[in-house]
Amino acid sequence: MEPQNAKLVAAATGSTVTALTMTPFDVVKTRLQTQPPANSPCVRRMSTAAMRAFEGEVVCVWDHGMFRTERVNGFFDAFRHVWRAEGIPGLWKGAGTTLMIGVPSSTVYMLTYDHLLNVALPPLLPAPLVPLTAGIAARTLITTAVSPLELVRTNLQSTPVSPGVPHTLRSTLTSIGALVRQHGNIHLWRGLGASLWRDVPFSGLYWAGYELCKRSLNKAGYEGAGVAFVSGALSGTTAALATSPFDVLKTRRQALVMSGEAGTTKAVGMFSVLKEIVRTEGVPALYAGIMPRIAKIAPACGIMIACFEGIGKRLMKKEDDERI
Repeated sequence: MEPQNAKLVAAATGSTVTALTMTPFDVVKTRLQTQPPANSPCVRRMSTAAMRAFEGEVVCVWDHGMFRTERVNGFFDAFRHVWRAEGIPGLWKGAGTTLMIGVPSSTVYMLTYDHLLNVALPPLLPAPLVPLTAGIAARTLITTAVSPLELVRTNLQSTPVSPGVPHTLRSTLTSIGALVRQHGNIHLWRGLGASLWRDVPFSGLYWAGYELCKRSLNKAGYEGAGVAFVSGALSGTTAALATSPFDVLKTRRQALVMSGEAGTTKAVGMFSVLKEIVRTEGVPALYAGIMPRIAKIAPACGIMIACFEGIGKRLMKKEDDERI
């Protein structure tokens, strides 16, 4: 198989496997970032007007015909509550949209990064800056392109399914259509700034860390897909910790847009939302959902890069063997 085709197949395979296995972590993370304090109505917390008056976190579930909040002790407990109340459909809410977003965007992202890393940037920049710059440039392009689809996914995952509030893809697209008619197409990119603040530094830090870690392991005599997995998981975890507050801002701002409150509250700019969260909920609220995010990102980064490098090299090697 030609190298470019092998990389395409490898990237598509990796992004599909990652999307299917990591969706439950994304759902629980989004719920923890957008749910109200305990004893409050079980709706998405579209703004930060309500003080966090109770210790711990809560998660909203749909159980036996009614909405209710349940107090949870972190991510794994929230995961258990959603699983018990809503089963597999609840944990894989928005999986179709995740595939629709994740597979094409991750595939294009990986191919763009690979081209910038190996072809476009080496003649222009010092070697240590190439992975960092390639990651930043590739992520900026892809994040901007898929921002409206991220808005759809956030809306699907933030509220549990119920007969009265189905939040199916069809109903979500209807809501988005109403937003476009009322505010124009540019409204679909609300929250892009927070997404870029999260994704661009993450991508730059991730790829710089990945290449450094892989190079160190290669010098120690380790090779193969296992090295790619470990390097991806370690660098992804580090980058996730550094950019977690921007993930919270992105989720809150997109939920605010979908709620229709964006035109009635002053806290719509990224820094306004940041100040409001810190004022009403404190700095720890900026790290809401950090455990599910890391629990998702570490294996997701490892799976994606291991598939990309492992499958790609195997397909190219197979073609070379057939030619011999």
